[in-house]
Amino acid sequence: MNEFEQDVQSKRNDFVDSVVGMVVSFGFFATIFIIATVVKFFG
Repeated sequence: MNEFEQDVQSKRNDFVDSVVGMVVSFGFFATIFIIATVVKFFG
């Protein structure tokens, strides 16, 4: 038995972390896209 399987540091679900990462990265790129669209529209 692996000793690290006995002493788990984080018992959180990995799915939640991956969803949060996807939402944050999508929000970042969507914000850049919106800013670029506004600059192009008014520029």
